[in-house]
Amino acid sequence: MPFQTRSKEEIERINRRQQELFDGIVHVFEPPLPEGVPERLEQIVAAAAIQKEEAVLDVGAGTGILVPIIRRYRPGRIIACDLSEKMLEQLRSNYSGVETLAADVRDLALPDASLDVVFINACYPNIADKPGAFANISRMMTPAGRLVISHPLGKRFVDTLKKTSPFPLDDFPEKSEAQRLFAIYGFDLASFVDEPALYILVGVKRG
Repeated sequence: MPFQTRSKEEIERINRRQQELFDGIVHVFEPPLPEGVPERLEQIVAAAAIQKEEAVLDVGAGTGILVPIIRRYRPGRIIACDLSEKMLEQLRSNYSGVETLAADVRDLALPDASLDVVFINACYPNIADKPGAFANISRMMTPAGRLVISHPLGKRFVDTLKKTSPFPLDDFPEKSEAQRLFAIYGFDLASFVDEPALYILVGVKRG
């Protein structure tokens, strides 16, 4: 099945509610991290195979949990995108030299084929307009660019969040579903990990 579509008004309502929530819980996303999470974040970033001087976009970057790991690969540019300006304020306090954009990824106006790697870590379920988001991500990515969708606590953790979330959270796709969904946007599934406490999907942009 294709991604769920929502009305403009519903997307704006969900995004506004997320912004309000995450503006108020910035402290929750600062270290120390739960046991095992730092090691799994290393796996997630390694899955992107970042090359020196590449341009990297971190969607739903929060306070910058991936930034120090990404930096070890010496990219040319790191861009952090988040709905919450408060999260990005903390990210800028934590890490200098990162470009920050307070926006929905579907609305980013970066040039065509300007990104080599895009991370969507621990925020895929939150993206209200997935058709718009992935169409725009595909536009901005270079041929052979890598899209990494991940969660360092796995799908079961998201299932627990659904019970109390004030906005809808979508499920992570199974492997066969992911192949169908992302092929529409020009991505071939390169690798897939679905473990109790780790989810990593890597799509490679077709040339």
